[in-house]
Amino acid sequence: MTLPPKVTPRAWERLAEIGAHAQGKALRVAVEGGGCSGFQYEIALDEPKDDDLVLEGSGEKVVVDSVSLPFLADATIDFADELIGARFVIENPNASSSCGCGTSFSI
Repeated sequence: MTLPPKVTPRAWERLAEIGAHAQGKALRVAVEGGGCSGFQYEIALDEPKDDDLVLEGSGEKVVVDSVSLPFLADATIDFADELIGARFVIENPNASSSCGCGTSFSI
């Protein structure tokens, strides 16, 4: 059984600030081949699709496509506001290593 990713309260709050739901959008978190470690995260506002896993909280939605879901099993989707910038971040227990910027990983 694949455990779905979790979304932190801080990530839900940021989506509400952005007004994603009001725009008819959800935060899409996907995994694609590439990046300096083999796989990379693709994070964007997008419309939900029929085969997406839809996570809901605080009136907002996060969607993950069926191909990316196994790579994101039991991951945590968070929002970080640091000196280097503000961004959504993925804490992925499936990744054996990741690059310094946190956008690519290997399994």
